[in-house]
This record gives sequence, C-alpha cells and structure tokens, in this order.
Amino acid sequence: MSKISVLVVDDAAFIRDLVKKCLRNYFPGIRTEDAVNGKKAQAMLAKEAFDLVLCDWEMPEMSGLELLTWCREQDNLKTMPFVMVTSRGDKENVVQAIQAGVSGYVSKPFTNEQLLTKVKQALNKVGKLDALMSGAPTKMNSAFGNDSLSALTGGKAAVVAPAPAAAPSRGLLNTPPVKAPVAASAPASGRGQGQLRLPSGTQQCVIKALSIKEALLVVKRTDTLPQVLDSAVLDLEQGENAEIARLNGYLHAIVAYEPKPDSDWLQLTFRFVDQDAQKLDYISRLIARGTAQKHFVPGA
Repeated sequence: MSKISVLVVDDAAFIRDLVKKCLRNYFPGIRTEDAVNGKKAQAMLAKEAFDLVLCDWEMPEMSGLELLTWCREQDNLKTMPFVMVTSRGDKENVVQAIQAGVSGYVSKPFTNEQLLTKVKQALNKVGKLDALMSGAPTKMNSAFGNDSLSALTGGKAAVVAPAPAAAPSRGLLNTPPVKAPVAASAPASGRGQGQLRLPSGTQQCVIKALSIKEALLVVKRTDTLPQVLDSAVLDLEQGENAEIARLNGYLHAIVAYEPKPDSDWLQLTFRFVDQDAQKLDYISRLIARGTAQKHFVPGA
C-alpha cells in the first residue's frame, strides 16, 4: 500500500518541524514535505500529488487562503483535503475559509491530539484513513465529526480559568490607561499588555521588554505551569480600531519572577517564529514607538 503524503506549509520553520514530528511519531509510514509559503507550495502541488495539505494562513508571497482558493480551481485538487493550521481563530476567518472550500481548521496553539484528530477527519472523508492508520497507535480512534462550523472550530485548545488581568498600563503604544479589573498584586507594566495563548489555555500577560526576536512576558502563576518549547500565540491589540496582531512563537525560557520558590508570577521568554514581513514590520514599529523599558515591582 502506498504511503500517505502530506504537504506542510508555514513560514515558520519551528511550526513546520512541530507538525511533521507529530505526524511521523503517530503515523510511522507517512511521507511529509514542507514549503515556506503558499507560492512554494503551489509549485510543489503543480508537480506532484499530495493526499493532504496542512497550511498556515498568514505567509509572505501567497497566503494560505490564496493557496486554498487556487487549489479549488484546479480539477485535480478540488477534492484534496486542505486543513488550515493558523492563529486566525475568529469566526469570520473560519467562515471565510469554509466558503473557500477548507476541509478542516486547527487553531494555534494546538495539542498533538487536536492536530491528529483533524488530519484523520480530513482523510476519512476521502476514504484514505485506512492507509494512514495502518501501523499507527490505536489510542485516538475517536468518532469523526461532520462539516459543520462547530466541527471545524472544535480544534481550539481548552481554555482554563483566566488569570487575573495585569495592572493597567500606558498601553502598548503609549495610549491612555485601559480601565479594566486588576489584581491588587499584579506587577506594574513595562511596555504594555497582551494575551498569551498556550496549548493548556489562555492567560493575560504583561510585556516587560520587546525586541525583533522575542518578548519578555510576566504572567500570573496557575495550577497548570507552562512548559519550555510549548508553541504559543501572543495576541497584541493596537490602535483605536483595536487591531489585533497574532504573533506565533514558542516559550524559550521560564523562570520565577520573584526570588522565591512559591513566586506568584512567572517570567517567560517568548521567541517569535513568524517570517511574515508584515509581522516583522509590526514588531519593529512597536519597538520604535514604545517607551523605555520600566522595571517591574511585584505587589505594586
């Protein structure tokens, strides 16, 4: 029986490697190839056949949505399973992808189980699941969903109870303070606030420092501790129109923020993995327009 072949498309090498490793570990006979953007993927799809495409949305040169639209216009790719793996989890984005002919939707950050479930759902619809499952572990033989909106959005990570919001700041770009409920013991903010999405849930965070490669974040400690190398998405809100930038990355380091083992706060080094020029420009503008770094004072 021939191998199932999957094309992984993402501008971030870390995400591509994460997806390929997950697939290879669970499906020993699978063949994986990758592309850094939609344009490269388009060239590969024109030359060889793939059984499934796992594709990011925001990429340079050609976006995932543009690649999906092109695929559905090709006679030989109209029915090929195409799953979006993206930080764009808003309802309007999901609807837009469904209208373009997407087969499934996985929101970043994702767990291995969520990704594998969507892969099996997509291949089951075209009768190729048996070829994929030969030799695979049996612990994930779960029921398959349908084509409804709820099925496509079911890949979101379970959200744990949110941590107390960080203290009001001068805003990400020196805007007036945000009036929101604040924990009395939250650290004073440095360069703004954001929301960190992890496989284990979502937390509010305070941005202590920002560079073109990484952000230094402070989060409230919860019962579920984040893990080094966890993939994550940092959501930052900017401007009067409340534009949200979704920055993909991973946790490079985690330390106690306070010099004690029962520290209520954790300091996370969040490394960016996006190679999208628009996102890099966005980070550059934040750095240029932000104020000088301030020091955090626990309990302030």
